[in-house]
Amino acid sequence: MPDQGTLEIRNVFKRFEVAGRTVEALSGIDLSVAPGEFVSVVGASGCGKSTLLRLIVGLDRDYDGEILLDGRRLAGPTLDRAIVFQEHRLFPWLRVEDNVALGLLKSALPAPEKRKLVREHLELVGLSAFAGAYPAQLSGGMSQRVAIARALVNRPDILLLDEPFGALDALTRAYLQAELRRIVRSEGITAVLVTHDVEEAIFLGDRIVVMHPRPGRIAEILPVDAASGQDRASTSFAHLRETVLTGLGAGHPALPGRLAA
Repeated sequence: MPDQGTLEIRNVFKRFEVAGRTVEALSGIDLSVAPGEFVSVVGASGCGKSTLLRLIVGLDRDYDGEILLDGRRLAGPTLDRAIVFQEHRLFPWLRVEDNVALGLLKSALPAPEKRKLVREHLELVGLSAFAGAYPAQLSGGMSQRVAIARALVNRPDILLLDEPFGALDALTRAYLQAELRRIVRSEGITAVLVTHDVEEAIFLGDRIVVMHPRPGRIAEILPVDAASGQDRASTSFAHLRETVLTGLGAGHPALPGRLAA
C-alpha cells in the first residue's frame, strides 16, 4: 500500500560476545525510510550493514534502541517484511511456481487467490513461461528473479535485499538491477538494499547510506538525483560515485582516501 512502509530506526546499538569480549557491531544508528523510498546501504565488510538488515527483518531481536514499522516496534519476522539474499535459496525439488508460492505459506488467502498472485508475480519478473521448470533448469539470474517474485508475492510493506546480485556476472547483474528498479518503482515498494557495489547503490537508490566499521555507524547520507542515478555514463553519476568512494575510504585510515568498488 502507498501509505505503508515507513521504517524508523532510532539510536540502535548491537553488541556481540566474541571470545569472551564484547564487540560493538552497530553504534547509534538513526535512519528513517519513507514509504516507497529505496535506500542503499554501502560499506566495507565488517561495517555492520548485514547485521542491520537482520535486525530490520526480525531475525535478531537482541539489540538496544528501537526499530519501528508504521509506528509499531518490530517483534520478529512477519509477512510485512520480505528479504532476498545473495543466494536464491530455491528448493531444487519444487517447480518455479511452487517456490514462489512458498511466500504465501502463512497467508490466509484462499487457494485460487494464491495461484493468481503467483501467476502475476512470475509475469512481473518475466518468468511466466518457466512456471513449471525446476531450479536446476534455470540460469543464476533467472533463479534470482524467482527469489524476488517469492519475496514480493505476499505484498510486503518493505523489501530487504542483502547483496542480491553479488554472485552474478556483470552483464546479468546490470540487467537485474534495471529489472529490480522497474519492479520496485512500478509497485511502489519501500526497499532497503545492502551492497558493497557503489554503482549498484547509486543506480537503485533514492539515498545512499555510507557506513564506517568498528563500530558500525552511519558516516553520511547522500541523496541521489533521479535523472543522474539512471545514467551511469553521466558526469553527475561519476561525481557521486567518487564522493561515496571517498567517504568509504575515510572510514579506513590505512587506505589512501578511497576504496575499490
